[in-house]
Amino acid sequence: MDIENKQIKLQSTDSSDKHLNPEEELKKARHLAKRYRCDFVDLTNFPIDAELFRSIPAELMFRYNFVPLKMINGSLLVAIDDPKEFMIWDELGVVLGKSLVVRVASAVQIGEILKKSESSQRVLEEATEGLTLIKEDETGEEISIEKLTNDGESPIIRLVDSTIFNALERRASDIHVHTEDNDVSIKYRIDGVLRQAMPPISKEHHSTIISRIKVMSELDIAERRIPQDGRFRVRYKGRRIDFRVSVMPSIHGEDAVLRVLDKQSMSEKFSHLNLEVIGFFDSDLIKFRRYIREPYGMVLVTGPTGSGKTTTLYAAISEIKTEEDKIITIEDPVEYQLKGITQIPVNEKKGLTFARGLRSILRHDPDKIMVGEIRDSDTAQIAVQSALTGHLVFTTVHANNVVDVLGRFMNMGVEPYNFVSALNCILAQRLVRLICKSCKQPFHPEPTLLEESGLDIQIARQHQFYEGVGCLECAGTGYHGRTAIHELLDLSDQIREMILDRKPASEIKKVALESGMTSLRDSALKKVLAGETSLREINKVTFIEG
Repeated sequence: MDIENKQIKLQSTDSSDKHLNPEEELKKARHLAKRYRCDFVDLTNFPIDAELFRSIPAELMFRYNFVPLKMINGSLLVAIDDPKEFMIWDELGVVLGKSLVVRVASAVQIGEILKKSESSQRVLEEATEGLTLIKEDETGEEISIEKLTNDGESPIIRLVDSTIFNALERRASDIHVHTEDNDVSIKYRIDGVLRQAMPPISKEHHSTIISRIKVMSELDIAERRIPQDGRFRVRYKGRRIDFRVSVMPSIHGEDAVLRVLDKQSMSEKFSHLNLEVIGFFDSDLIKFRRYIREPYGMVLVTGPTGSGKTTTLYAAISEIKTEEDKIITIEDPVEYQLKGITQIPVNEKKGLTFARGLRSILRHDPDKIMVGEIRDSDTAQIAVQSALTGHLVFTTVHANNVVDVLGRFMNMGVEPYNFVSALNCILAQRLVRLICKSCKQPFHPEPTLLEESGLDIQIARQHQFYEGVGCLECAGTGYHGRTAIHELLDLSDQIREMILDRKPASEIKKVALESGMTSLRDSALKKVLAGETSLREINKVTFIEG
């Protein structure tokens, strides 16, 4: 039987079985497996090898209606729906150049898995058709629209376009173009972790790829010795997506990083954003909600870059905003657009810094203010004064934990008395990856892992741990999505007095923990014991506290 007949057969089989429900499909597949003396496999929770799946052309999987499962001693284990077509499976083995080990599975389950591949492939094929580069004048008005592929069917242009839109489909926050000695690797940052986007590309294409990115970002193509920063915006399927671009020279050539800022998509998600979805535990949530509803003062969120500080502040503002209050934010950049709020982007080239913008905001009669980040002494002084003069100020600062923030502000020249008087609370935050729900399985940690995690070996007998084994949903990583862990410092009278007396940070932290503060490490362990994340993940994000 030739390939065309096989395709016709598959289509007719599908059409005749459309009335079958999934349970009947499984029953039918089990019957076929038993009849033809083949093993049956239920693909509902089967850990499919994502790398192996990507290594086989999607066109072949659709043509023969099969799913590759894993390699066993050099043979390829595949799931099929029709075990009686022996000649077809011999033909497939020749095409793939591998000996096949066949298992029978439900046609519906095979179809569901292939649909994911088909939809991803279709997105890549359509990406260059509807991709438009937007150019703007100084006022931000669109002045021209240029088809990204107007230079013809250049493979490099298609590669860059496909890379960009594959990144959006896979929820990437950044695209890294990294130059090695002999090749160029492209990676996506997904859920805070870098992953290979595709096999390495030959080094001969490096300069063309970087030049294409520079053209899109309106950077100097001839300049290759100094760093360059730019940005571009594309319109795709009716929504505008911003990219911040950084090009950096290295010993092997120029590297590029593209930060994805999908404002409109995130704004839709944030329309129903509240603090409950951020990941707070009930005790901290009650306290934090009390602080953000104070009539004045400063709510300070701290953590490293990419730890979700801005998202938490947006969630807080979304909960407290009303028609009676005027809320103004100043950010660099404005990452998400919120309705009913005045949002100002920092523009240092034009002289609009955080400090200058904050001074202007105070003359704009606000009730509540959000300052994207406190970076310098001027901004710190003005923010503290704003909190003291009747405004509720939300802001962030880079520090490792809630106690380190105190030292940062003192070093910026803020008087301890003013700072303590202005401060409502300090929230430290990190992000940890969530175990993929599609491949989550019970896990028994080794004693060495428990010791490395600072835990008693007996805890494994009292609690169930989980890990993700890897599947198509999570691209084989075992994780999908992220949640936040928190450390909330309650400014009690005792702690305020210790700050005024300039007591060491270690003493302040000890008193805070004794007063009931949950440390970042303890917050992370609670997520592990709740089955949300893994020990290995929290060991990467938090320190073991002595």
